Amino acid sequence: MTRKLHLNAFLMGVGHHEAAWRHPRTEPARLTDVRHYQELARIAERGKLDSVFLADGVALHGDFRSGRVRHAVRHNALGGLEPLTLLSALAAVTDHIGLIATVSTTYNEPFHVARKFASLDHISGGRAGWNIVTSAGEAEARNFGVVRPSHADRYARAAEFLEVTRKLWDSWEDDAILGDRVAGDYADTGKIHPIEHAGEHFSVSGPLNTSRSPQGHPLLVQAGSSEDGKEFAARFAEAVFTAQQTLREGQEFYADLKRRLAAYGRRHEDVLILPGISPIIGSTEREALRLEKELEDLIIPAYGLAQLAHMTGIELTEDALDGPLPDVPVETEGAQSRRKLVVDLARRENLTVRQLLNRLAGGRGHRVVAGTPEQIADQLQEWFVAGAADGFNIMPPILPGGLSDFVDHVVPELQIRGLFRYEYEGRTLRENYGLPRPPSRYAAAGRAARREVAVAR
Repeated sequence: MTRKLHLNAFLMGVGHHEAAWRHPRTEPARLTDVRHYQELARIAERGKLDSVFLADGVALHGDFRSGRVRHAVRHNALGGLEPLTLLSALAAVTDHIGLIATVSTTYNEPFHVARKFASLDHISGGRAGWNIVTSAGEAEARNFGVVRPSHADRYARAAEFLEVTRKLWDSWEDDAILGDRVAGDYADTGKIHPIEHAGEHFSVSGPLNTSRSPQGHPLLVQAGSSEDGKEFAARFAEAVFTAQQTLREGQEFYADLKRRLAAYGRRHEDVLILPGISPIIGSTEREALRLEKELEDLIIPAYGLAQLAHMTGIELTEDALDGPLPDVPVETEGAQSRRKLVVDLARRENLTVRQLLNRLAGGRGHRVVAGTPEQIADQLQEWFVAGAADGFNIMPPILPGGLSDFVDHVVPELQIRGLFRYEYEGRTLRENYGLPRPPSRYAAAGRAARREVAVAR
């Protein structure tokens, strides 16, 4: 079978550009309107995209005590909906598109998360995916009354968290439900297993109180690009959302992560790498550049500086806009990979702070490309063919228009080139990603135990 691109639609409010809410093609009042997101999901499904994805955090973006979050709330449309709740509403109006939600392993418990994602997988008929994050922000820690764990501790907890959730998803065998109304046997309790997990961070007896879901395990997605993040992805992830600015950086990340898989007994094709890209699309290049300029003209520098402080830890005033980015200290905490990406971008292209803010406004470090549908398709094809991506996390600058433009104009170009599907391959998200359905780890042991009991009788 010819290798095909995988495309995910990253849905963020009324668009990924920080000034999207000010543009006349958007309606910021729809930020908490479920019908807005249902429309977006239908558009993505019309384009045969693999999935839609909702980012999330457990704090209002920024640091309220420093004043940075005041800029965030004042100058951007924030305060959206909780993703798992929202995706259940999207499941009801779609049939094929995958539904991926972000949930933190630092401020949740495995049993809750396992149950919620199993429920979404049942509700959607096998389309659930979990974007696993460890929550690097101090504001998030304060919302739970704890000290922010170290980078290493967050990833150690996350690894055990994944072990527990996967055990819980396996705790019901596929054929545990009998439904025998004549005999009065609803379930074969010999096929429902306690997990009896006792570890450093969690003690969970199990089994899960939700039966095994259509995919067995919801699709596992990861977005960290630090050393710990890449090791975590190589061990657990089935899709990776990542950010690189250049083809060479994309190739290096792709090769590095794929190389790590063998240590965990995994194959090259077991993990899909999907860099983020924000396409600004016009019928002509001039039209695309005009839209890019319209959005840049709506940027509020104070908001951009607050975003920059969040990513780099450097507090700047508007007096610094036309100078170079100052030295950024190397830190071991926070979002390490994104800090490095931002600093490398500023140094590589010799950008002033103002120019850097313009570059970050469209994708917070993800690549922004303005052009015609053919030019956007050229960019996607180059990275795909050159070993930098298995597909892309599409981040429309404005919504819903930017997603419609991509679906109606870029997707057909990719289809003509033989790079993207005309129809969905299967019913579940795993089937459309070309990934296997994991068996229950307890099924083989259960069969062996039942054989021993039968022999003894």
